[in-house]
Amino acid sequence: MSDQIKYVLSEDDIPRTWYNFAADLPFMAPMLSPVTGEPVGLDGLRLSMPDGLAEQELSTEPEFEIPETVRQLYRQWRPTPLFRARRLEQTLGTPARIYFKYEGTAPTGSFKPNTAIAQAYYNKLAGKRVLIAETGAGQWGSAIAFAAPLFGLSARVFMVRVSYEQKPYRRLLMETYGAECLPSPTTTTEAGRAALEERPDHPGSLAIAKAEALQVAYADPDYGYTRGSALNSICAHQTVIGQEAIAQMALAEDYPDIVIGCAGGGSNLAGLTFPFLREQLRGGKRVRTIAVEPTACPTLTRGRIAYDHSDSARMTSLVRMHTLGHKFVPPPVHAGGLRAHNIAPLVSRAVEDGMMEAVARPQVACFEAGVMFARTEGILPAPESTHAICVAVEEARRCAQDGESRAILFGLTGHGNFDLSAYEAYFAGRLPDDAVDDEALAFGFDSIPDLSAA
Repeated sequence: MSDQIKYVLSEDDIPRTWYNFAADLPFMAPMLSPVTGEPVGLDGLRLSMPDGLAEQELSTEPEFEIPETVRQLYRQWRPTPLFRARRLEQTLGTPARIYFKYEGTAPTGSFKPNTAIAQAYYNKLAGKRVLIAETGAGQWGSAIAFAAPLFGLSARVFMVRVSYEQKPYRRLLMETYGAECLPSPTTTTEAGRAALEERPDHPGSLAIAKAEALQVAYADPDYGYTRGSALNSICAHQTVIGQEAIAQMALAEDYPDIVIGCAGGGSNLAGLTFPFLREQLRGGKRVRTIAVEPTACPTLTRGRIAYDHSDSARMTSLVRMHTLGHKFVPPPVHAGGLRAHNIAPLVSRAVEDGMMEAVARPQVACFEAGVMFARTEGILPAPESTHAICVAVEEARRCAQDGESRAILFGLTGHGNFDLSAYEAYFAGRLPDDAVDDEALAFGFDSIPDLSAA
């Protein structure tokens, strides 16, 4: 049989809780205040998030109940489908069983609304009127633009300039939902002006966009800052992906040997893999999990584990994680969602403890795999997702060489319908294999705080 197979759950199967991976770890290094260097408590977190999210961020409870209002809104697109990629298997001539969990059926075309709706809900409870966000490729900005009006809120988004220029339709989607989208760095904030003074043609970075968003949010108590990835609470919100995937694999009467996700800030990767790691930690089958990042922004594979900020203005808490330094500026690869200098501390911990592997791949090879996937499975993947596809294809080919039939599951985080300019560049041979040089790495590393001198 060569046809694609779809595994679908009912609305009753939407998870009722978010899973908190931190509960299954013996110790997590605390966040530190950027001012005092002391551990951050609820009062410190309340500067940038409402109480409900701050409590989740510091919690060691294994699960958080999903508010019924949020769960009802999830019903618009959840549960998302899981597919068996039979046609891809046939093209590769592999005995591997390839599955993918597809988040592109969400209203904005990616996994981001899973936490955007949750964050909009908690900010509404806190009395906020405007949601402020930074975004790389525009997926997070689109999700916040979509979620805000569901709760009677408006939204303002700082979008990394190179992505703002590369992906005009992401900006237009945000504006269609009613949000204001600004190319970062801007001249409207201190952080933006500082970046432009340093480099007038600055392409932007998530760290700069984050600094701009924070400076605007801190200036008005009616503004609520929202964040698209990395935090413990956000990783928890995304675990609806993996929880559904476990149930769908049961429908397939199968279970993955390998689970693969693309890695930027880390939340989609966490959302898919953490529920499988929970099963493993509690005596279930051991699963090989793989994080795939771009060679142009090799946070896990070439970064350092250190306390660092998430923004260029050093306003965010210091967090222990893999980082390239908050001043690092990656090349303008098309996988804008994977251009973060840092990654979720929970993902960092999983890699550090050997529960997860990390690899980096160049973008041309990833687009090659993405085109193969589109021509066999009919879905145009987002550039970010092609990184997971690339390694899934590699593993499937390895199965063909070894003559072993393994089950491979990867996360297809969203569609690439707004990323056709990237595919155009690939077909024209104009898509470079951007790799970060030692000078850029050294510049970023130099910005990592030296806490020993504090």
